[in-house]
Amino acid sequence: MDSATRDTSDKDARGEGYRVLARKYRPSSFDDLIGQEPMVRTLGNAFTSGRIAQAYMLTGVRGVGKTTTARILARALNYEPKDGEGEGPTLDISEPGRHCAAILESRHVDVMEMDAASHTSIDNIRDIIDSVQYRPLEARYKVYIIDEVHMLSKSAFNALLKTLEEPPDHVKFIFATTEIRKVPITVLSRCQRFDLRRVDAQALVTHLSRIAETEKVEADADALAMIARAAEGSVRDSLSILDQAIAHGGGSVDAATLRAMLGVADRARIADLFEALLRGDTARALELFDNLYAEGADPVAVLNDLAGFTHTVTRLKAIPEAATDAALSEDERTRGAGFGQVLSMAALNRAWQILTKGISEVDQSARPRDAADMVLIRIAHAATLPDPQEAARILREGGGTSGSSSGAPSAGGGGGGPGGGAMASGGGSVMASGRGGASLAIATRSDPAPAAVATAQAAPAPQVRRLKHFEEVPALCAEHRELRLKHDIEGFVRLVRFDPPRIEFALEPNAPNNLVQEISGRLSEWTGERWIAILSRENGDLPIRAQRDQAARAEMDDVLRSPLVRAVKESFPDAEVVSVKTLAELSAPDGEPEGLAPADDGDEEDDFE
Repeated sequence: MDSATRDTSDKDARGEGYRVLARKYRPSSFDDLIGQEPMVRTLGNAFTSGRIAQAYMLTGVRGVGKTTTARILARALNYEPKDGEGEGPTLDISEPGRHCAAILESRHVDVMEMDAASHTSIDNIRDIIDSVQYRPLEARYKVYIIDEVHMLSKSAFNALLKTLEEPPDHVKFIFATTEIRKVPITVLSRCQRFDLRRVDAQALVTHLSRIAETEKVEADADALAMIARAAEGSVRDSLSILDQAIAHGGGSVDAATLRAMLGVADRARIADLFEALLRGDTARALELFDNLYAEGADPVAVLNDLAGFTHTVTRLKAIPEAATDAALSEDERTRGAGFGQVLSMAALNRAWQILTKGISEVDQSARPRDAADMVLIRIAHAATLPDPQEAARILREGGGTSGSSSGAPSAGGGGGGPGGGAMASGGGSVMASGRGGASLAIATRSDPAPAAVATAQAAPAPQVRRLKHFEEVPALCAEHRELRLKHDIEGFVRLVRFDPPRIEFALEPNAPNNLVQEISGRLSEWTGERWIAILSRENGDLPIRAQRDQAARAEMDDVLRSPLVRAVKESFPDAEVVSVKTLAELSAPDGEPEGLAPADDGDEEDDFE
């Protein structure tokens, strides 16, 4: 929707009362739609080539423009310029035509709209079936728009099937639904389906900014980004929130006012809470949560925001380029990227799992605040525990036999001080900047808990063996006398990427089922560092054995093309070259090379090597 495009029936312009932004800036042509370019391109090609379907099914979440698109499509099907020189259906409807205003205002005699939520019975469909036989009175087509079509009864759907499959040439059907799975497949198979996508945050922010400028409303960039996040891809929801925010802020929209209106927490304070939790600082985390609760933040909303920030940090760790997302606030962009560099994926994943389970617990609890406290304490305590790899290392070194070997913090710490910490990808500790310039240390994986630290100091560090080339993997198998695994790796593994301690490969069709897990486990055991084996969809290189066979065939071809061998073959036509040996192999100290036959004087059928 272009921000300057207004509904042709804008009553506000005629002084007939206020018109909400969601209706005032409703699209009137395909040029005004935002985020639905694939659908517009498909319809444009179909209209240009004359391949216009008899029925359309528009589906998507609430507020993405299904009903609006249906009206625009009805307008395009019946478009006639006011000068009367139209050539047929077209998507070029930037200028209002003869029927446009009536269609967009739902008052055209040949464009019938029906809400299936309140007209579900077979009798309503019979009225449509009876009326399709009559030609349109004014327009080119009779268009039936049925909104929320999934609400029709089973008998109503069945009654519609025959007419939908073979409608008269002058009839078109347009259906809209948010529950596409509830529509019978027999109906879907008779329609051309378009899935209207959620509008991405960047497009929503740009759209809201244009509307705010048109409305002469001052709006903060952070506030618009917050609205885009809250709308979850729905244009109508974003405009409704903006409308409410303008009224709430007295004609201006700022982040603080919007947070108070929506009951969400300050993103910077959510980042502070996240940092305290992942440091294992329970006391600080509960203090921050108490402050947010006292200011009116809902416990479920705080946990949802915390889960959202955890997701943001995880995405920024996996995809650093995601920091350019317009929906992110400055705190999320800068501090999220910093946390992504410091925290391990295991720590982030653990926090996410506790939060997703905890949100439902808090939502169903009779004491939501107390339940939220318990969720936060659970996260802070888990942050002080070693990850599975660290725990396995401690057990291998004999640290798991003592009574306090669980990795829990000591009684004096209780998980509430800065001595705990979330695991990170390397040793040492990293400083993360907090609010007001204060620096807070986040302990890394080498400091999982006091008991674990004491055990690690008592035992010598394991020897780490680093591999540089994939060819070293089967050699390592041979060194540990795992000949079967060596055979499987050389015969079935198609290497895609080798980036120690990470290996990505595809497998031959007849490869053993557990080969991926076995490679990962053996390499982790033999090298002293955790290896990640990933099964790829790419084809990868040929297996090592196939490469050797290919090289041997190429070498044999080179030998057969040499002048000397060709001369011998001419002298001894029945002779056959069975293998190729280098001078180094021939001079090997272990006696006569394998496969070399003794000379047989007078026999012209010798094999040459």
